[in-house]
Amino acid sequence: MTLHISKELNKNDKQYIDDELYRFNLKHFPKDLGGRYEEINLFLKDEKGKVRGGILSAVCWNWLEIYTVILDEDIRHSGYGAKLLLELEKIALDKKCDFIKVDTLSFQALDFYKKNGYQVFGSIDNVGRDFEHYYLKKDLKVKS
Repeated sequence: MTLHISKELNKNDKQYIDDELYRFNLKHFPKDLGGRYEEINLFLKDEKGKVRGGILSAVCWNWLEIYTVILDEDIRHSGYGAKLLLELEKIALDKKCDFIKVDTLSFQALDFYKKNGYQVFGSIDNVGRDFEHYYLKKDLKVKS
């Protein structure tokens, strides 16, 4: 058999790789988690329905992973970010997640996450040459 490396962009090939990893992971995670994945997105809207910020996240197995948090600059430091996080934490608890995971760069929202109970569990320096990339986690108390 001769194999070669291809750079060809093919959606079917990409889906094959994703599906194979998913099947492999299913063999190792507990059955009750069943390969859980569910997008959870929250939006902060004004009285006209315009999006002013939000959180994009997903339940993955037994945790909730935050992908993106952003608020319009004029409403930052007004408590809206904390309200969004609190609502997301309630959803994570309802979904029986054990923890929430997020990452942020040193010029972004490290202090915000720490203030809201998230703890750094790792970091990488030399990101963009001048910054640090932080990984944070908040353990949740799951309702029985």
